[in-house]
Amino acid sequence: MDRWIAPELLFDGTVVQRGKALQLSGGRVVKVADAPADAVAVTGLVTPGFVDLQVNGGGGIMLNTTPTHDGIAGILAAHRGLGTVAVMPTVITDHPDVLDKAADAAIAAKGLHGFVGLHIEGPHISVARRGTHAAQYVRPFDDRTMETVMRLRAQGIAVMITLAPENATATQVATLVQNGVVVSIGHTDATAEELRILMAAGATCATHLFNAMSPMLGRAPGAVGAVINSDCYAGIICDGHHVADEIVGMAIRARPTAGRMMLVSDAMATVGGPDEFTLYGQTIRLQDGRLVNEEGSLAGAHVTQALGVQRLVVRTGTPLETALAMATTVPADCMGRPDLGGLMGRGADDLVVLDADTLDYRGDLATALATTAQSNAAQ
Repeated sequence: MDRWIAPELLFDGTVVQRGKALQLSGGRVVKVADAPADAVAVTGLVTPGFVDLQVNGGGGIMLNTTPTHDGIAGILAAHRGLGTVAVMPTVITDHPDVLDKAADAAIAAKGLHGFVGLHIEGPHISVARRGTHAAQYVRPFDDRTMETVMRLRAQGIAVMITLAPENATATQVATLVQNGVVVSIGHTDATAEELRILMAAGATCATHLFNAMSPMLGRAPGAVGAVINSDCYAGIICDGHHVADEIVGMAIRARPTAGRMMLVSDAMATVGGPDEFTLYGQTIRLQDGRLVNEEGSLAGAHVTQALGVQRLVVRTGTPLETALAMATTVPADCMGRPDLGGLMGRGADDLVVLDADTLDYRGDLATALATTAQSNAAQ
């Protein structure tokens, strides 16, 4: 059955519009047009559900400690319930066996609703900029990782890999890119010149800008300066802890190419789960909104894409359309999946509703429609 849905505001992946409606046929969006008189009104801002390319865990699950099909399914479910409908589960630096198991899990998870692919963050990074990653597992890029990545690609699994110039060569990057891998530079103490070598080889992304990378100084642009001045995609965490709000806003405005900044959560198991979890045998706890390890250092983030979008607008001065695109169309484009950033062909459960004034997350559109139907039936 066809029906028209008229939200208060509608973000189509590019612009926010008023007075527009979605035509649903077979439960999927087939048209966007001026709202007809018989359209079902929905209060709030409707937007494509959020896309997150860096999700370490959720719902009490860490991919590193539960590298299974069910582990991935649990992480997807936890984030879907909070507005993120397309997720790239992320395995961080660990023993090679963990990466192999994560690859097996990703292959088994192929076809799960909302599963984008596997993000391999490390172990081929800089020890000096490893952050919470375990130093004993950091190592140069090797044949074992290449074989695992090629196995994933052979099975049609999208792959993003974060590596650093300190532990990967331009030739290795070029080989990865030639096989359809998205190479992201991160966890690096390299110079701007060293980063540009990998960019020239095909690296098109940077992992959590500012965090775990050499800073930008007056006479040395560092990794941060090289990324900002490039046309690479760059993820950034907007939780008020990883990067100062004013710096987030400044970086967005400074990029020479529009549509290259994307929001990532770097979410850990506490998102949609308990307030602590174990990683590398250490207990990671949530304290005052920050996740810290036993040394008191930041250990991932406790934030959702919905909260990140809200903070971008309210605290960094980022325009609403830019903020929404950073969590939808930009990460979708980064992975060559424009279908994940727009409205057409999407089911109501892949669209989310935000409060039009506060941008608080209200749930998915399918739930909003069910609630509206129940309310109308009761009247």
